[in-house]
Amino acid sequence: MTHDYKRHGTTTLFAALDVKSGLVIGDCMPRHRAKEFLIFLRRIDRAVKKPRDIHLVLDNYATHKTPEVQAWLEKHPRFKLHFTPTSASWLNLVERFFAEITAKRIRRGSYSSVDDLEGAIYDYLLQHNAKPKPFVWSKTAKDILTRERRALDALDQIRGNR
Repeated sequence: MTHDYKRHGTTTLFAALDVKSGLVIGDCMPRHRAKEFLIFLRRIDRAVKKPRDIHLVLDNYATHKTPEVQAWLEKHPRFKLHFTPTSASWLNLVERFFAEITAKRIRRGSYSSVDDLEGAIYDYLLQHNAKPKPFVWSKTAKDILTRERRALDALDQIRGNR
């Protein structure tokens, strides 16, 4: 961003990634509350063929756990929620999609309104879904855990040197 960058508003992108195909269901909304999350859950429910179960990997944001959301989920048992541990968003592949759309479309853009921003997001979703590709982990679980252990050991050393 440049020194004269002017922000013209924000939007919230709700996205659901089909990890097998790479298709993304996405919707921009003005806020990230239970009300908007329920609208998005209904959209997923309509888009995914019944009786297929739907496994959602989510962060621990309070919106995902409100009584309204819990009540809706009780009436829709095909939805299975899985929450990532704190600071482990990398386990959720939709976060990889968010990084991609940010790098390839949003970061370098200049948007004069929220409508312009949302238009760019929806355009990217259309292009992405025209030729979807699943994300493939490039490291084995053993490699990831080895690197994580090395990082934790380094942190322990830093903390021990205080």
